[in-house]
Amino acid sequence: MIALVRHGETATNRAGRLLGRADPPLTETGRTQAAELGAAVAAGTHPIAVVSSPLRRAMETAAAIAAPNGLEVEREERLIEIDYGEWDERGFDDVPVEEMRRWRADPTFAPPGGESLTAVQARVSECAADLLARAADDLVIAVSHVSPIKGAVAWALGVGPEISWRMRLDLASVTRIARGPSLLTFNEVAGASSRVV
Repeated sequence: MIALVRHGETATNRAGRLLGRADPPLTETGRTQAAELGAAVAAGTHPIAVVSSPLRRAMETAAAIAAPNGLEVEREERLIEIDYGEWDERGFDDVPVEEMRRWRADPTFAPPGGESLTAVQARVSECAADLLARAADDLVIAVSHVSPIKGAVAWALGVGPEISWRMRLDLASVTRIARGPSLLTFNEVAGASSRVV
């Protein structure tokens, strides 16, 4: 099984802005969320690995999960967030309306200088399949971001990336995928300090 964990809060998330390849640290709330995840995500089972997107917010979250489980964090480039290109750290209201409509309607659309949802799902599907094979009957924890986790869910369900717009995924949440693939849980929130964005 894979437990896909969305990282804790950053100031950019808290402000409701797009956050792709920009690399801010966790806020104090984000660090609390990560600590809560460390105590809860593996409840009742010992993970065999903790892998993470290379971005700081994910690596900090992964470290808080790995430490109580006696593991080191392994970097996994395929778990990195979508590249928003020129839109990174903009508010949704700052994206031109026509481009936002096109983005929502066409999963092959990429923000200027960025990456499409189709491209995200392709790399994350390959990663999820590899992690499931590695996990076998054990647990691998993968710390990532909103778009890659939604891409992995779409892969598990056998649907296209356009479903991403119909899913809400909170910060510091856990989504579980088992062999098959099959979706076991979606958007589990570990503690009181978890929140949407």
